[in-house]
Amino acid sequence: MAKSPAPKAPRAKVKKAPTPPKGAEATKSGTALPGRPRQPGVDRRTNHPIRAKHGYIQLILMQHVPHLGSSGDLVKVRPGFARNYLVPQGLATFATPNNLRLIEKHRQRLKELEEARRADLQNLAAQIAQRSLTIEANANAEGHLYGSVNADQIADVLKAEGFPIQSENIRIEGPLKELGLYSIRVHLAQDIEGEVKLWVVPTHVDETAT
Repeated sequence: MAKSPAPKAPRAKVKKAPTPPKGAEATKSGTALPGRPRQPGVDRRTNHPIRAKHGYIQLILMQHVPHLGSSGDLVKVRPGFARNYLVPQGLATFATPNNLRLIEKHRQRLKELEEARRADLQNLAAQIAQRSLTIEANANAEGHLYGSVNADQIADVLKAEGFPIQSENIRIEGPLKELGLYSIRVHLAQDIEGEVKLWVVPTHVDETAT
């Protein structure tokens, strides 16, 4: 008598892994990340604080801090001082590569502004040197003034001529007490000065001398 064939064993069902959504990139663990894929190496390089040697951290000062530096300075401090005081108080920010690029652009802009300001002051000094001022003062026959001519008066005459000059810009050793021609230094900035000619002329002659 022929034997009937043995029944076949049922096949095990295999579950398929879920298909990740479009626009996402799977990680090594198989979990999909929505949106733009992260770039941890790039993020760390551009936004991570730069550490200095011996446990210090680098900061960019946002304001003047006594005994530490001025705004825009790159300084090294202890991490605790940075995280507990300087950064929370808004006195400094972490010196990340991205922040360093921003501060360098700011410094370049400040440098350009300073160069333009100095060029304007040098032009102003040249214009002042081409002028000759006159101040009238009471004097006797020998040319001695009854009063004197001071820095405030000289600045006022320059203002009347259209120059933005203050009395602290005028450099004289003391009040002028004689009639005559003077060369007056006008200090505009560090190593930028102009000279203006000033005539002190009489408005009144002492009657006893005539």
